[in-house]
Formats: sequence, structure tokens, C-alpha cells
Amino acid sequence: MSNDVEQSSPALTGSLRLLQVGAFTSQFDRLMIAPMLVVIAAEMDQSVEAVSVAAAIYLLCYGLAQIGWAMVSDRLGRVRTMRLALLLAMIGGLASAAVPDILWLVVARGLTGACFAAAIPGGLVYVGDTVPVKVRQAPLTDLMTASAIGMTMATVGAGIIADFASWRVAFALTAVVAGLLSFFMRRMTEPELGPPPRVWGSLKGVLTNRAALLVLALVLAEGLVLLGPLTFLPVVVHSSGLSVTLSGLLTAAYGASVLVFARVVKARTAKVAPAMLILTGGTMAVLAYVLLVITHVPAAVVVGTVFLGGGWAFMHSTLQTWATDMAPGYRATAISLFATLLFTGSAIGAAVFGSLVDSGRFTMMFAITLAVSVPLVVTATLGRRRYATKGH
Repeated sequence: MSNDVEQSSPALTGSLRLLQVGAFTSQFDRLMIAPMLVVIAAEMDQSVEAVSVAAAIYLLCYGLAQIGWAMVSDRLGRVRTMRLALLLAMIGGLASAAVPDILWLVVARGLTGACFAAAIPGGLVYVGDTVPVKVRQAPLTDLMTASAIGMTMATVGAGIIADFASWRVAFALTAVVAGLLSFFMRRMTEPELGPPPRVWGSLKGVLTNRAALLVLALVLAEGLVLLGPLTFLPVVVHSSGLSVTLSGLLTAAYGASVLVFARVVKARTAKVAPAMLILTGGTMAVLAYVLLVITHVPAAVVVGTVFLGGGWAFMHSTLQTWATDMAPGYRATAISLFATLLFTGSAIGAAVFGSLVDSGRFTMMFAITLAVSVPLVVTATLGRRRYATKGH
């Protein structure tokens, strides 16, 4: 974090630390079911496909709740909204740890996903409301870093907990942290807000904007390509005979690669055109799926996972930046719709791929994502280049 931010206010520095913990916890909770699918399925005497429904519903609710929390925060306040959402996430997490069967697991994970959905967008908006623009980049980078570490630790930590304790302990752990965060956030200063914007006017402003519609369509496909198979990578590795812990440890390369490549993107942003950043990330995703269509041995999955992390760092970060500019008069609504469609695409992927993974048809899953990724990369690259030529 920059010295300017640290010296401006100790209270603000403490608030930003809490937001980082919130981002970490949100991402840990979102991805931790991936290395535990096999363990949960075995204990509940269900198929991996059945358990993956809980992951799909979590992602769907996580995405759909984004715009709802944006509306609530405009009226209730940023801090109050995050505290309420985290308190409800604690309830959902504890319910997830106590469920008696798969149906209740799906319900509990859906509730938890909808509530954790407020953590990262709430943090981004809070930073925008409280940190001067000249020093805003540092805390935003810290939030992204905390999110990446959360993703990395989820695939490692949740697998270890499931192997040596219980998957229920993992769900309970993030629930307790969410409750503690809700309690400690009471000390955060609530930003001053103006009159809340008119919801339908904002939606119309975004949905009648051609550039915005293109970006929203692209991010829906990106969610399918870059996030859809992510839930199942530990299962693919586990099918080779490795333990749940080791499978989670190997696929943790995703979060680690996001961390590394994010720094590369940050260093190159001022020198490389956005279209080229998208092309770089998209090419890495395509290469990942070409490799994974050919072979599923653990080493190939790890390499593919690293490429997917690079794809996320280059491509998604550029699309996200584009989203902040595609409809500047309706930025909050545009970004919430962007997040909603990203995780809707991810949920569609989890739902479609669950049956394929359960029957061991990994090649089909990766072939589908490869088939979608090629037109996605081409359209996104050309679309961003054309947007730039129009003076944006």
C-alpha cells in the first residue's frame, strides 16, 4: 500500500486491511468446494455431478446478487451493506457445514454465494468513495492481490482440511471469519452518499449502449471459458490417483500464476495496447485447452492451470478496465452487470461440465471450452481495437 494512503489516516488504513481480508475470504469461500467435490460426494453417497450443482448454484447466486447489493449499498450505505452481507454469509456458511443432505447443501451454498457477492464489489466501491484518485491504484492492487491469494489458499487449504478433518470444517471456517469481519467493520467510517440513482434509468443507459452490450456478451463467454472448468481441475488431477490434498496443491498454481502475471500486466499496461493484452491472455487460454484436450496427466493440468491464470490476469483485467469506461454515466450499474454475467457464465460452465466430469469425459469438457475460447479471443481483440480507434 502506498505511503500516501498510510499517512492520510490510520483509520482508513485499518479499513483497507479489513477489505483485503474480506476479499481473501470471499475468494477462498468461492473456490474451496473445488478440491472437496470428491470427498463430499463420497460422504453423501452422491455423484460428483450432483455435488457440482452446489458449486454451480453458488456461482449463479454470486453473480445475480451483484446488482442487488449495488442497489442496497446506494441506499443503506457501503459499510452497513457489507456488514449485513457478511453476517448473512456467516449464517449460510454455518448452514453449509451442518447440512444433512445434498439438497440442503445446494440451498446453503446458494445463500452463502449470494451474500459473499457483496464483499469485493463493496470493497472496490468503498475505495473509490474514500481514497483520492491519485493514490487509488495501490489499494485496488492490494484488493486484487488479496483475492488471488484467497484463490490460491482455497485449493490448498480446503483440500488439506477435507483430508485431515472434514469438509464441514472448511465451510465453518469461512463462516466464522465472515462473522468476525462483520463485527470489526463496525469501526469503519461510512462514506457520504448523494441521492441514490434511478435503477431503471441506469439499466436502460447500459443496455442501449452498443459497446456495453459487446463487453457484457464477451464477459459471459469469458466466465464459461476461464472459470467454468476451474471447479473441476482438482477432480481431473485426483482421477490420476493423487490424494485430494495433493490435487488441490497442484491446482493452486492457478492463484499463484494470477499473482505473478498480474504484476506483469501492471508493468506493461502503459506500454501495450489493451487489444494486445486481451490477445495475449486469450492466446494463453487457448493454449491451455489445446494441451488439456491432448492429455490430462497431472503435469499437463498444472501447466494448463498456469496458462489459465495468465489468461485471467491479462484478459479479464483488460475487460474489467474496459467495463469501467463502456458506459461512464452509469458506471456502478455497468460494473455490477459485468460481474453478474461473468459468474453466470461460470455457473453455466459448472452446470454443463458436471455430468461430463462425473463420467470421466474430461476431453469433451476441454474441447467445448476450446471451441468457445477461439471466437471469444478474436471478437474481444478486434472489438477492443475498434473501440480504441474511435477515440476511447
